[in-house]
Amino acid sequence: MLKKALTILCISTLLFGCDSAQWNNPHPSGDEGKVVLYSVFSAKPKNLDPVRTYNLDESTFIDQIYEPPLEYHYLKRPYVLQPMTLTAMPEVRYFDKEGRELPTDAANPAMSKYIFDIKPGILYQPHAAFALDKDGKPYYQFSSAAESARFKKLEDFSKTDTKELVAADYIYQFRRMADPTLQMPIWNIIEQYVQGMKETRAEIVEYRKNHSEGWIDLRQFDIAGIEEIDRYRFSVTINGKYPQFKYWLAFHFFAPVPMEVDRFYNQPGLADRNISLSYHPVGTGAYMMTKHNPHEEIVLERNPNYHENYYPSEGEPGDREKGLLDDAGKRLPFVDKIIFRYEKEAIPTWTKFLQGYYDRSGISSDSFDQAVVVNVEGIGLSEEMQSKGVRLNTSIEPATYYMGFNMLDPIVGDQKAVDKEKNRKLRQAIAIAFDEKEQVSIFRNGRGEVAMSPLPPGLFGYRSGEQGINPYVFEWKDGEAQRRSIEDAKQLLAEAGYPGGRDKTTGKPLVLNLDTTTGGSGGNARQNWLIKQFDKIGIQLNIRATDYNRFQDKMENGKAQIFFWGWFADYPDPENFLFLLYGPNGRVGSGGSGVNSSNYDNPEYNRLFDKMKNMEDSPERLEIIEKMIALYHRDVPWASSFHPQSFVLNNEWMKNYKPHGISQVTLKYQNIDVNLREQRRAEWNKPVLWPLFAMALIVIVVAIPGYKAHKRRQTRRGKD
Repeated sequence: MLKKALTILCISTLLFGCDSAQWNNPHPSGDEGKVVLYSVFSAKPKNLDPVRTYNLDESTFIDQIYEPPLEYHYLKRPYVLQPMTLTAMPEVRYFDKEGRELPTDAANPAMSKYIFDIKPGILYQPHAAFALDKDGKPYYQFSSAAESARFKKLEDFSKTDTKELVAADYIYQFRRMADPTLQMPIWNIIEQYVQGMKETRAEIVEYRKNHSEGWIDLRQFDIAGIEEIDRYRFSVTINGKYPQFKYWLAFHFFAPVPMEVDRFYNQPGLADRNISLSYHPVGTGAYMMTKHNPHEEIVLERNPNYHENYYPSEGEPGDREKGLLDDAGKRLPFVDKIIFRYEKEAIPTWTKFLQGYYDRSGISSDSFDQAVVVNVEGIGLSEEMQSKGVRLNTSIEPATYYMGFNMLDPIVGDQKAVDKEKNRKLRQAIAIAFDEKEQVSIFRNGRGEVAMSPLPPGLFGYRSGEQGINPYVFEWKDGEAQRRSIEDAKQLLAEAGYPGGRDKTTGKPLVLNLDTTTGGSGGNARQNWLIKQFDKIGIQLNIRATDYNRFQDKMENGKAQIFFWGWFADYPDPENFLFLLYGPNGRVGSGGSGVNSSNYDNPEYNRLFDKMKNMEDSPERLEIIEKMIALYHRDVPWASSFHPQSFVLNNEWMKNYKPHGISQVTLKYQNIDVNLREQRRAEWNKPVLWPLFAMALIVIVVAIPGYKAHKRRQTRRGKD
């Protein structure tokens, strides 16, 4: 026993001598000398093919790998587009229906032609798809699944090469968009605007009827509106004038997928082993995916072929003071490797962030009080976070969440109302009673801004302060917007025909239905709060909870009365939010594809929208937008709304982090002070060794008398 005690003591001494090591470090060794960013993912990616996914979580990965023609400036706000793989922004020419070119300020051209000029010398990441044999043919060619069977994973393809990005690669991606088997999420927009896409899709469908087996080389299908001018230039002709098209050009849908990659992944047997574009993306971006284990981790590493790209030298006011321009002009990317670990629960993620093993973290409801302090001065970091040097980054997201009325409903709606003015006053009364600020405070920990219109901050047409308030719901007092009184709401309710919350003709109480899905955030507490909001003015609220599919059926058939909904920006243009109230976009009758969930249909609003939607930003466009918002204020198709606010915590060694909201192409700009991280990890994770010493001493104290007795017995036996 004494020997064991001495062993424990020796081990403890040795460990104490190595107390700079973090025994609890969850990351394996092997990345010494590299700049590695550690992050998490909680939703397993289902598809990483850029033409197929519209998922935000999947975009986090593939937007670091693929490069569409355009990207957003990382620092500037409002949002600004800039070339990504192009020498300049696309040249746009306008034509009439006879093909005659029109002036650049033409209001209603029949066609718009976008001309793209690609930077020469951009190379794809190393990949087996580009490997060629001595005769210039694909190195890996299989005629059957049996031939490819020995390749169990992508890493088994040991021979790799690259190729230059050319115009044909972008054009091939357009052909992939036309292939119905790939189910492009925004096909309805593409077929509407890009000339020839519908016809090409029909050709592909017809061809597949007789060629159901094997890979189809899509180069055989031409698209009328797309022309390859030369090796580095191509053009896309769209119908009419659609200024928002430039925003789509920054989406990964339009990133190039060359024929070589499509051919490689469509070889027999590979997809059965997850060797596919949906699992292993291939691009020209700053990073390439070197490990894809959705049950454990996903790893992105620096693309050794990445072209010249530099950190921005200008931003918006205040960026320089925040250190966001310290790396101005330096070549990108800064981080060598990004390791995303799969974490199911928020608590382990939070714990590892506090230990310094994750570089940034969101804030869940469980950790909110530990991370953030909310007081009359606003929202700030807790003392614990400040002591660790943690930084809080907040931003209003380009999104709007709202409580809407079904405008087809005869009680709360407008279109089928007997007396539209009375129903409008009912909606106005509810809008006053429903305290959105309190809802955000209680159920979102204050993470949101009360919305005065569908437009979030950062978009053209957004108005803040007194200029932007909804005068039917708020008053401007003491330098801020204050909700009108409950007495005002009760007066409107009486004028609507429901004095005290009862029908003035029948005397029956007014009962309204809120349709929602089961398992909503906040549970019973939130439901009780909602009921109290309506009860302020005497209205009884009946919450009809149902499953998601049933709820969707109600929405599509116009059977819901009041509901919650939301919209996150596709692109930073007011059209992308104001179309949520455009009559022809009504949910009912569209098969569920309509974005106007309230079924609001005001002819004047529709007329103004048609005039505004394809205009460039200008004083005239702003004037039209303000008229539309004034109609929205008066008609109240939404009872209330808010713009969500994101809270992100960054450890002090994280550099160049600025929330963007629209773009996911952000990781190439970020940097890490690795030495500071190691220093902080050592400080925060010092081994606690005294229990080992204490245990060893106790064992020694207990063992010594026994050891002495044992020696005495041995001595007596020797004498005997």
